[in-house]
Amino acid sequence: MIEETYTDWFVAQLRPQGLSRAVTHLERQEFETFAPMFNASTLRGGIRHAARKPLFPGYIFVRFDPNRTGWTAINSTRGVARLVLNDPRKPVHLPPALMAGLMARCDANGVLLPPEELAIGDKIRVLAGPFAELVTTIESLPDQERISVLIDLMGRKVRTSFPRSQIARLG
Repeated sequence: MIEETYTDWFVAQLRPQGLSRAVTHLERQEFETFAPMFNASTLRGGIRHAARKPLFPGYIFVRFDPNRTGWTAINSTRGVARLVLNDPRKPVHLPPALMAGLMARCDANGVLLPPEELAIGDKIRVLAGPFAELVTTIESLPDQERISVLIDLMGRKVRTSFPRSQIARLG
């Protein structure tokens, strides 16, 4: 990323599979880019694989000064489909607090940090779904969207996972 003195961030829509190409070519043109990622796990053939995925698939944040000439080159950059604009003559920037908050939640490589409030061994309550009101303990945190637990189901220990949005930490 290239450090500039202005703080205006804008959104560009990417072409299919265009993220790495867009980053390369935008930074070559001296535009700063930000494409937050998150660590996810996928299950393929019964084996869990770690993968880094875009937080906003198909989009990238670009920082530039809209009062200077040259920003329209973003629309013809390889990997970029178009800048997301309300007015094609003067783009409207994203709220600085939104971008500052998003960047604060990412590490130096742009990877979303896991929420700090949950840890392995924490007691949680399931808030929704077929296991609503179940109280159990976090066994693992496979990615930033889910938690894994071991529950006693009809006399057997069963490993399952829940979306973080469906659980609450106790105590």
